Amino acid sequence: MSVSVLSIVFMAVSAVISIGVPVYLFIFFRRKYNAKVFPMILGVSGFVIFALVLEGSIHRIVIGRYISKDTRALYIIYGVLMAGIFEETARFIGFKILKRKYRGIETALSYGTGHGGIESVLLAGLSMLITITAGVIINTGNIEVITGRFQGDALAAINNQVDTLLATAPYMFLISGIERMMALAIQLSLSVMVFYSVFGKNKLWLYPLAIIFHAVIDIPAVLFQTGLITNVFLTEGIVFICAADITIFAKYLHWKLQATLIPDPSH
Repeated sequence: MSVSVLSIVFMAVSAVISIGVPVYLFIFFRRKYNAKVFPMILGVSGFVIFALVLEGSIHRIVIGRYISKDTRALYIIYGVLMAGIFEETARFIGFKILKRKYRGIETALSYGTGHGGIESVLLAGLSMLITITAGVIINTGNIEVITGRFQGDALAAINNQVDTLLATAPYMFLISGIERMMALAIQLSLSVMVFYSVFGKNKLWLYPLAIIFHAVIDIPAVLFQTGLITNVFLTEGIVFICAADITIFAKYLHWKLQATLIPDPSH
């Protein structure tokens, strides 16, 4: 019983991507566009508060009690809309706060890097580091370090997680890192959309449009979770197309609307 070396290598690659790419992006935006730190920190806070705390709290109340994977249609509608509403509202409020002092597309890029970056680090980067640790423990024959403190249902759950880890194909761990790069592109693009809904003249409609886009992009993942799509490559392929399309749209939006930005009142 051991985790393959290739699996551990791919976990490490995904961890580096999930943690390293957001850091690199912020450094790049700071050097090229003079992106400021505070919008990035606000992006981190927005994701944590709205996606993890508020949305997560509602999920714990609703899912299982009122909605489950057995009611697929309702589960899919609920899942895709909740993420869009909470995350895009976090962006909208964040840019309303930033509007008092910050200007320029670098504000959108900095916020987007924080919002998407912390998602990447928490949902994939740290997860991969924990999984690597578990893999090394298993391979060194010290699995009791993981299971020794548990018994009953808790022990059964841990053993199930170990079995899942052992049964997972190595390429699945690499897909996690690739998925994070696509997710970062999407988060940056959505940040540009909501940025212009706040900073552009008469462009409030971009905020609800971002919610719709976010919901549509989340559909493949929810379909995969509910078993309506079983091929992970098909799922990721659809997400890639969505990421490419929304990135192109965000670039077009910036090209079209940058001249409409509300001028800095201090000038």
